[in-house]
Amino acid sequence: MPHSSSPPSAAGGPTSESRSSIGGRRASSGADTSFPRRAEGGSRVVYIRQGLIDQLRRTGISSGAVLEAMAGVPRHLFVSEALRYRAYDDASLPIGHGQTVSKPSVIARMVQSLDLTGEERVLEIGTGSGYQSAIISALADSLVTMERIGELFNRARALLFSFGYSNIRCLHSGDFHDAEGTFDAVIVAAGADIVPAALFEKISPGGRLVIPVRGRNGHRIKKYILKRSGGVIEEEIGEATFVPYVVGATA
Repeated sequence: MPHSSSPPSAAGGPTSESRSSIGGRRASSGADTSFPRRAEGGSRVVYIRQGLIDQLRRTGISSGAVLEAMAGVPRHLFVSEALRYRAYDDASLPIGHGQTVSKPSVIARMVQSLDLTGEERVLEIGTGSGYQSAIISALADSLVTMERIGELFNRARALLFSFGYSNIRCLHSGDFHDAEGTFDAVIVAAGADIVPAALFEKISPGGRLVIPVRGRNGHRIKKYILKRSGGVIEEEIGEATFVPYVVGATA
């Protein structure tokens, strides 16, 4: 059976805990949010999130809501302490077990393609570090996020819960059938050889699916829109390299 868990409400936490708003959701400010530093050219440079946001805007990310959500999530807390000096580089970073947290520009493009308005129920396949989950949480009504690797599931769940995200349900599973019901948007954070046909059954009419699919070199990021009148619209929104899509959970 899949293991699921939902975050406690803010009221269930210590009343003395200081909280700040992240994209309309509540996040704890009790964690260390100091920005990583590194020596470069003999000087110490502070990597401020806003610098990354400005870079994303220059590369074509046009959604103000997505940029605001990403500006509110401290990426350096979703990677190991040894890699925090690179947290605001536009680069994928290892998170253990052969997995990575994707480049911010790739995450921004994929999340932007979901066209979220704040009313949607979203399914994320591949929680990973939880960084993308936190961004989606600020843009959707609710999020079910699935992770097949037990250690990553536990780490991401604890981190998201510590920030007080109240609209995320974490599920330890490698089978999307374990996510109950249908969703307005589905995003897959791993590269599939082909799009699983059964995945379309999890999408409500008018809903969107964003998934990387193996191409000749790396993966092509595909967007599918399920028309309410029937049929599917397919778009290609970019290319990137992803870890493989694998079915089945590990302890």
